[in-house]
Amino acid sequence: MSADVSAAPTLDRQAVFEALEDVKDPEIPVVSVVDLGIVQSVEVVGSHVRVTITPTFSGCPALDVMRAEIRERITLLGADEVEVVVALDPPWSSDRIKPEARARMAAIGIAPPPPAARFQADFDLELLGTSISMKNPCPFCGSESTRLESAFGPTICRSLHYCEACQQPFERFKPL
Repeated sequence: MSADVSAAPTLDRQAVFEALEDVKDPEIPVVSVVDLGIVQSVEVVGSHVRVTITPTFSGCPALDVMRAEIRERITLLGADEVEVVVALDPPWSSDRIKPEARARMAAIGIAPPPPAARFQADFDLELLGTSISMKNPCPFCGSESTRLESAFGPTICRSLHYCEACQQPFERFKPL
């Protein structure tokens, strides 16, 4: 009679990163915390795992949800203790977003910010007027004929825009 012995999952750095691919951003569920570059580091010592994350915005309201989901997912790997540390230094920047995550964001109507390495101010403010000229390509048709509807979107990290070409509203992930 042979016993059915299931192999326990390996608790190493690579396995933790792979598991974190399942932890989606609560505000943008088509991308993971790894896709967005929120995960700064992973340390595994025995059955203790320490994950250091940096939110896209320091006041991110989804931070507690992400921390809880990270703990839960890593515990499923067999970790006895999971520590999720929030670090604001170095700060998160948009160059940490993976290219495939940018494409998934655009597919659901969220224009991703440009990589920080290439970031330049994308609007001109008239000191005495109220005009704001935005250069934000539409994620649906690619047109740059867009306008800012509201700097305040459904979450702190997004703003609302409108495309004059295809007449679609869209959200834009705010650049830093």
